Amino acid sequence: MKYYLKNVASLGLAAFLSFGSAYAQGIATRTITGKVTAGKKALAGVPVTDGINFVTTDKSGSYRIVTLADSRFIYISTPSGYDVPVENGTVPHFYKTLNATDSVYNFSLTRSKQGCKRHSFIVFADVQATYDADYEQYRRDIVPDVSATIADFRSRGVKVFGTDVGDFIGGIPQSYMPVYADASAAINLPFFRTIGNHDMDCEGRTYEYSFHTFEQFFGPVNHSFDCGDAHYVFLNNNFFAGIGINYIGYIPEQTFRWLEQDLALVPKDKVVFLFMHIATGKNANLDEASFDYDWLNNSRHLFKLLDDRTTHIITGHTHFQLNNEYSDRLFEHNTAAVCGTWWRCEECMDGTPRGYAVFDVDGTDVRWHYKCASYSSDYQMRVYPPGACEECPDCIVANVWNYDSRWRVELLEDGNVTAEMTRFTGYDPVSKAHCLDKSVVLYDWISPVPNGHMFRAKPSIPGSHRQVRVTDRFGNVYIGEAK
Repeated sequence: MKYYLKNVASLGLAAFLSFGSAYAQGIATRTITGKVTAGKKALAGVPVTDGINFVTTDKSGSYRIVTLADSRFIYISTPSGYDVPVENGTVPHFYKTLNATDSVYNFSLTRSKQGCKRHSFIVFADVQATYDADYEQYRRDIVPDVSATIADFRSRGVKVFGTDVGDFIGGIPQSYMPVYADASAAINLPFFRTIGNHDMDCEGRTYEYSFHTFEQFFGPVNHSFDCGDAHYVFLNNNFFAGIGINYIGYIPEQTFRWLEQDLALVPKDKVVFLFMHIATGKNANLDEASFDYDWLNNSRHLFKLLDDRTTHIITGHTHFQLNNEYSDRLFEHNTAAVCGTWWRCEECMDGTPRGYAVFDVDGTDVRWHYKCASYSSDYQMRVYPPGACEECPDCIVANVWNYDSRWRVELLEDGNVTAEMTRFTGYDPVSKAHCLDKSVVLYDWISPVPNGHMFRAKPSIPGSHRQVRVTDRFGNVYIGEAK
């Protein structure tokens, strides 16, 4: 008992209670030590975790943590201004995989070449490639497009990295994860990932086994790092239900405890980016929420934990674009799918073209846009002439996929504003036609999805030249032609 108490003395009450419980139940523990350095410089104050508890490095860069004997990883929350080694083009190694014999694990970082206060990042959601043809499209259409975006940032000296909110694959993880990893290697950019429900191992008996393959390729499912004045957190919120491919959107208590400790080390004035696969809700009104396996069922408790921080939650899973503004300090970006409609149509079920999100961060100022693959960054809407939309055949209709409450959508006739367009919930005509054509889509259950980013206005000048002008929350103006 003296040995046990000696090793947990520096861990704090939460860790003591956790390991005290483990000790009382006869569960074996082990002590892990090491150093975090950058060249000859010792890095102090770096958070080190085993996925359950945290310690921080001392002034010599050293850490000491007591962990359960069957823990899989020791890893760091990388401090701003430093980079970790990257393997296979996109896999950052902020973690060490524990083995049965070694007890010392050191981390060697390098200084970032660019400044970190201003930086950018890419968001992938739902690549979900299964067949060889899917991976051919991914390599041909997505990899070059995102590579050009990355090259533009690098040419301007801006630090850039990638993120992915899961569902990399559409088949069996053990078989397809290496194919996805190799196909992504050509992007040649660190990608920080979180697991999706299709990335889970579903043949095990417990939730804990469900992320086995993911962790073999990409490390811990819950992790974090700092960059500039921002803190980045990645969480697993897919809870494997124990049979078939069934899951629910749910954050377990152990993950909440890990997140509480992680955030306790982060100053309140930093902006937080929280990445998960499953979105928090269908809309921003949680009073309307009820149990649904496809949404995060304990989101209220997550929001309570984030209540005093400026936070951007970034999710995927739905295969459509949805912005939820919960408050002035809490914004969720539910990002459309890289795969479009499962690689059979270039647009998603709500009409959003396949693509990815791009975020620019300068201190705590955050700007973003959605980048449609194979289009310029100015492509921010699809406009339809009268007769194209069944719900309103007399109207000009626009699908403005990245709309939020600070955007403005106007109808122009002969260059003049004749109407502020009215938002409605409806179907994108192109995606509706594709999703109803079972010879086009891959699965019989695919259907068009009504969305809340449709706009309409009836033209008032016969024979006029008709355009839609969209102004986003940052003052950027986009023009679409009603052809």
